[in-house]
Amino acid sequence: MKFVDWVIKGYDRASAVKLSRSGINPLVSVFLASRGMTTVEAAEGFLKDDLSRVHDPFLLKDMDIAVERINRAMENGERIAVYGDYDVDGMTASCLLASFFRARGVDYEIYIPGRMEEGYGVNTPALDALSSRGVTLIVTVDCGITAHCETAYARQLGMDIVITDHHECKEYLPPALAVIDPKRKDCPYPNKVLAGVGVAFKLICALESTSDIESLLLQYGDFVALGTIADVMPVIGENRLLIRHGLTALNTKSRPGLRRLMRETCIERRDINTSAIGYALSPRLNAAGRMGRTSLTIDLLLTESEEEADHLTAELCCLNSERRQLESAIFDEAYASLLENPPRGPIVLSQRGWHQGVMGIVAARIAEQFLFPVIMICIDEDGVGRGSCRSFGTFRMYSALERCQDLLENFGGHEMAAGLTIAAVNIEEFNRRIFDYYHETIKIPAVPTLRIDFEVIKPDLLSLENVTALEKTEPFGNSHPPPFLCIKGAVLNSIIPVAAGKHTKLRILKSGKSFDCICFGRPAEELGVTEGQLIDLAFEPVVNEYRGWRNVQLHVIDLRAHNGQ
Repeated sequence: MKFVDWVIKGYDRASAVKLSRSGINPLVSVFLASRGMTTVEAAEGFLKDDLSRVHDPFLLKDMDIAVERINRAMENGERIAVYGDYDVDGMTASCLLASFFRARGVDYEIYIPGRMEEGYGVNTPALDALSSRGVTLIVTVDCGITAHCETAYARQLGMDIVITDHHECKEYLPPALAVIDPKRKDCPYPNKVLAGVGVAFKLICALESTSDIESLLLQYGDFVALGTIADVMPVIGENRLLIRHGLTALNTKSRPGLRRLMRETCIERRDINTSAIGYALSPRLNAAGRMGRTSLTIDLLLTESEEEADHLTAELCCLNSERRQLESAIFDEAYASLLENPPRGPIVLSQRGWHQGVMGIVAARIAEQFLFPVIMICIDEDGVGRGSCRSFGTFRMYSALERCQDLLENFGGHEMAAGLTIAAVNIEEFNRRIFDYYHETIKIPAVPTLRIDFEVIKPDLLSLENVTALEKTEPFGNSHPPPFLCIKGAVLNSIIPVAAGKHTKLRILKSGKSFDCICFGRPAEELGVTEGQLIDLAFEPVVNEYRGWRNVQLHVIDLRAHNGQ
């Protein structure tokens, strides 16, 4: 993305000095001060792995009811269905509960609806099938909060439903035995941004009735980290603690399937972090759900066989390649049509024959290109459209869908990403209403703005020791991005194309100190700068390791000609 504007936040120097004098690394002190941690207590609390800050699961409304019913089902030998979603959050949540039940010899099954055949969430044919197989209790994960009619139908069939979800709630809750969702208006749970797998983990904590959260995170934390990161949930507060310990679990006791997938993607276990999950593991795990073969990912996550892990990983990677080809073809088609008719507001595109599994990714890419919210709708042979929605800027997508709910057969999700079902005959009117809602609520369209933590005035601050110390501030992600810094007025000493011109290496000089820089995915001819020029550089500082040699490298986010300011 080409940024239109840079906003440099800066920091309170007195606070940074105070943190540094307390023993916190100088660069870490400046970074934390720029993120608003201006007292020693706040900074040390952030850096510390204090699991006592993980909240009591029974603060979640209806948790006591859910625990009582599940325990009764386990004691009585009832058959339990774990009903999940087909994304990584839903699949890891399903596997988490499955692992818990399997370890206790529970009669259970996992049910995840087919993306193309059934669509998102609980549906009545699935309930019929589960009932016919003797299921008496259904526990949903990452879905169910909008399943009003389906929940009532399950009760008619003699099945109880415990809903665990994290999506936005509508005015009335489904008539389930228990509805666990931190977004319930009457729920006092402090963390409102748990992932679906996070809510499922809370259920396990409550069922275990133990205060030993560390042990449970060692058992299930890998699932929690994978699902929370893949669903792009905020990496703050309790989520940050869960992810941090989940990454430790991934580093120390990876399951055979995850170990094999990490090898396939050239990830060393010691290097596993939120970036590796978000850009390497998550797309491959998600490919199964996108392409209608969720069983591949479920089996890979649960297998205890190295041989089966090899086979499943190979299949999953082939499927991911197919997914990428489909995504590229649909993106190219949509992009070309929008170039011919440039949008003036939110983009609603619909087409017969598009593959439902890649609509969300394409919508996100289109939104980034055209700087508007995007809704991509795939219409089936019965004239039913299933859409994936991605917001841009401050546009509230879920609220927009609420405004149009009389035109929709179903919808759900969050303000930044959602899904919907709509009759094809309603799409034109839907498009008009979304357009009107956008212009009612967005007076100044969003522009790509790069938010920079602070300008590095003294380059000596970027020493190997200091940049290494930044690892203490991980994990990074939504709401806690990596440190984005900038240097102004550096001399651009060299420009070197690498990887057949796909990437570009730079070498800059500032105040007598030189730095190696890398521009990933940006050919030299697209940078718009020349050797010897003074430039401003926005970057993330990282420690680069190669053949035992460690040095500071600047991962370039954006660069521009220096204008003297």
